[in-house]
Amino acid sequence: MAADEYQRRVDGVREPDPTLGKNLPPRPPPAVEPVPPAPAPLTPAQPVKPPRRQRVVLADPRQGTTTLRARVELEEQTSWGELLIKDLVKAQLRTGLLLALLVVGVLGSLPVLFFFLPGFATASVIGVPVPWLLLGVVPFPLLFGAGLWYNRLAERHERDFVDMIES
Repeated sequence: MAADEYQRRVDGVREPDPTLGKNLPPRPPPAVEPVPPAPAPLTPAQPVKPPRRQRVVLADPRQGTTTLRARVELEEQTSWGELLIKDLVKAQLRTGLLLALLVVGVLGSLPVLFFFLPGFATASVIGVPVPWLLLGVVPFPLLFGAGLWYNRLAERHERDFVDMIES
């Protein structure tokens, strides 16, 4: 059945069909609770006791509220929470770009070194040309070391971020 069969339009506004639910059994009337009797008025012979004082503690005053606030800001993705995340991403990106620049600088300087020092380009160690060793062996430990260094720095940034949120 189409949706229009259950609803009709009245002045351009959809209203439910007035015949829907007419064949349902009638509901029992709601239960009404009796009103309790009013308390007896106090006589002057009865002394009135003041209520006992209670101290209400809503939060531990030694703990800062910034921890909860920062977590709520992050979970609700408010503008302040987004700013915190953007700062973390910027720190990670800055670290990655600086390490990439270092690797490109070291590996990119090898062809320049061979161009300006032709004697170095023709040298050999144990019968293997030095350029082959530098271009075939050196990049792998360099890239591995840069990856480890980036991993440590990224974890440090994340640890600092978590410490800032929790304190």
